[in-house]
Amino acid sequence: MKFLHLIWCNLRRKKLRTSLTLLSIIVAFILFGFLSAIQQALVGGVALAGADRLVVREKVSIINLLPVSYEARMDRIPGVDFSTFQTWFGGIYQDPKNFFMQNPVEPEKFLKIHPEIILPPDEEKTWLATRTGAIVGRRTAERFGWKIGDKVPIRSTIWSQANGNLTWTFDIVGIYDGRDKGTDTTPLFFRYDYFDEARQFGKGQVGWYTIRIKDPSQAAEVAKRVDAEFENSPAETKTEPEGAFIQGWAAQLGNIVLIVSSILGMVFFTILLVTGNTMAQAVRERTGELGVLKAIGFTNARVVTLVLAESCLLTVLGGMVGLGLALAITPAIAQPLAGLLPMFFLPTRALFTGFGLSIALGLVTGIFPALQAMRLRVADALRRM
Repeated sequence: MKFLHLIWCNLRRKKLRTSLTLLSIIVAFILFGFLSAIQQALVGGVALAGADRLVVREKVSIINLLPVSYEARMDRIPGVDFSTFQTWFGGIYQDPKNFFMQNPVEPEKFLKIHPEIILPPDEEKTWLATRTGAIVGRRTAERFGWKIGDKVPIRSTIWSQANGNLTWTFDIVGIYDGRDKGTDTTPLFFRYDYFDEARQFGKGQVGWYTIRIKDPSQAAEVAKRVDAEFENSPAETKTEPEGAFIQGWAAQLGNIVLIVSSILGMVFFTILLVTGNTMAQAVRERTGELGVLKAIGFTNARVVTLVLAESCLLTVLGGMVGLGLALAITPAIAQPLAGLLPMFFLPTRALFTGFGLSIALGLVTGIFPALQAMRLRVADALRRM
């Protein structure tokens, strides 16, 4: 710590070069933050998926519906606690860009199987008593300025009412919050009984089932029993853990983890070369000064430490500024993306990972100039002054 002033003065010696290198590091870590937020938005729900929940969909494709009569049969399968269902509504509010998820559900069972959704008891009671009632996540309510008591028209791109009208009007009776930070609070949920009675086609059918199992360690066995129950039926099923179901949605866009890792790898390799070149030039320019330090008693270990500290200070400073800017900008970007990427935010683990990367980048870029300085002979260094 007592040599911090010396290290800082060395960085300020070539201000333009240091500034450009620092700027490149900042940009790299801003990109790291944005890509981490995108990855969180696409696959972050997997981490929050319930270990005791399985999702049952039609075997060929999720767009094919399942009979509502399957619910009673699933509840009788050994290992199943209870089941409930949802259906993709595919609606928009006022404008096609105002897209977010809306699903008809069984209110009591839905809330029971999803404890991460926090709805006040009085609002839950109102929902159960209001046939056209709907609950909406706080993020969407704030996005559109909705409040309890509002009537909200949602135009479905799939489901029409018996009179052919595609616009459905719901009464907002509750606004729910998430138990965890990553809980998606953008969807709107409304009552299946109202939906099934009013729709023009598809009566008695649902999109997919969510079942809660009694013992999470028996998930694979229960999934096999569920699929065996409906084998050779007109609508065979595919049962999988909720996390795998969410991962399947993200996989439609490709291997997100591989894509993100590849981009970050190329970015940081470039920054590695840039920063490494900067440090190598700095050491070459101070050959004589390093010789003087050794001549007055600085050990090889101390010289190596000084060079590595200078490199790490540069990368950590750039990394922290970059991550700070990404953290500040991400919420502004998340607002217009709420419909498509409701979980777009920079997770805390990415900040710790970024800090670790900044230190690692400093060590890697500084190690070769540091070794070069360590091997420097005093006589040769003084001769170059």
